[in-house]
Amino acid sequence: MAAASERPLNEVKFLTVAEVASVMRVSKMTVYRLVHSGHLPAIRVGRSFRVPEQAVHEYLRESFVGVESA
Repeated sequence: MAAASERPLNEVKFLTVAEVASVMRVSKMTVYRLVHSGHLPAIRVGRSFRVPEQAVHEYLRESFVGVESA
């Protein structure tokens, strides 16, 4: 997920775990699992995590399962 690290930090938009869960339509626990497993990069701020918005979009794009035609 190098795209987020290539942008200047003042241009990176960080999302809370709750915001990521809302965007992905999953539970906060699912987001925590993705962060702890390394599938979704995050930074720690105190006791909470922040996820670069671009990383969420990249994760969703890479995880997209298309319908194959027969």
